[in-house]
Amino acid sequence: MLKAMSRLWLRSLARAGRAQQTQARKLLKSLLAKPLTKPKAKPKAKIKAKPKSTVMVRKRPRIDNSARATATPRNADATPALPSGKWLTSFYSSLADSGTLPVRRMSYYLYLPDQCSARSAHANQNNNENNALSPLIVMLHGCEQTATEFALGSRMNQLAGQKGVAVLYPQQALRSHPNRCWKWYDAATQEGGGDVKMIIGMIKKITEKYPIDKTRIYLCGISAGAAMADIVALNHPDLFAAIGLHSGPMFGAGHSKIGAYGVMQHGASHRVGAAIAEVLHRTPAFPSMPTLLIQGMSDKIVRPINQTQLTQQTFLLNRLTADSARAVTRKPASTAGSRKPANAYEVRDFYLGKKLLLRSTQIASLGHAWSGGDGSLPFNSATGPDASKMMLDFFSLHQRMNT
Repeated sequence: MLKAMSRLWLRSLARAGRAQQTQARKLLKSLLAKPLTKPKAKPKAKIKAKPKSTVMVRKRPRIDNSARATATPRNADATPALPSGKWLTSFYSSLADSGTLPVRRMSYYLYLPDQCSARSAHANQNNNENNALSPLIVMLHGCEQTATEFALGSRMNQLAGQKGVAVLYPQQALRSHPNRCWKWYDAATQEGGGDVKMIIGMIKKITEKYPIDKTRIYLCGISAGAAMADIVALNHPDLFAAIGLHSGPMFGAGHSKIGAYGVMQHGASHRVGAAIAEVLHRTPAFPSMPTLLIQGMSDKIVRPINQTQLTQQTFLLNRLTADSARAVTRKPASTAGSRKPANAYEVRDFYLGKKLLLRSTQIASLGHAWSGGDGSLPFNSATGPDASKMMLDFFSLHQRMNT
């Protein structure tokens, strides 16, 4: 039955373009693949083959036992282009969580701009001026991506470096999923278990070690990473000042691999209100959660119905009403031959009082890809608008008050 449903789902994507269809097959294999029980044996001898110019060769980055700074780039996968600052790699172990988790390890990459790397951890503990500390953005990659590919494709480090913002990139382990998918559809994960605890532990480790402003921590992601970002924030709302979800499925449904496909294609109208009610039951004093939603209107992988339902969920979570809309901005597509090609898009802002709590962005002609990214990498569109700039602009408006 599982195979039959998979074939039917693939046939439904036949009308999509070749690029979209290829990505869909990869996502299908990603979710249906069985987790690895043990790592693959290393080959005795390396076989070097000259890659074709159109194929990206993926190298698995090395993970040291402690953070290290990479001064000279060795390959594109391990060292995204940095404006300045440091590119560190390390890991978080569940042993640090008082032994309450099964022993696991999750690697991460961390970009520290000059403003942040020049300060000591001692200054972080003793300086009461938040302006002297750096904001932190946590970026969660999608299926079939590594953390470094996400950094390269989104170009977030370059923009963050200009504004003195640190960026953390957790990386899903191959042991957890052979295609590095976050298990956003898993019921236990949606309730705060699984990788949620690992990501939260990692963030706490970073904020204790580096001069990070704990009132300005933001979380965003694409596709499965967007879904995971939503889950992490909903289970730890006091930690994040705002979130950004690019091409993400609605929250609280799926609960199986095939169920996840149903959500990605059709949403889950029966779970829109119920899932948020469950969150509010677990956290009665849930604070507001400013949210940026970005959706490609030609996305055949995570269809636009998901943004509609995420909007409804954000309304419920933030006590918004139909009268909350304050501004609608429409931008036309760039002219042919423009130096900075961009799709037409529409932005709708929703306020509670004077506070912007929801910004919903719909981008025409964009498929399942990070808008305005590096088009040479999968799941990135070189055509604007620039999603990374949109994230930074939205996050700059929000700060979590100390409790």
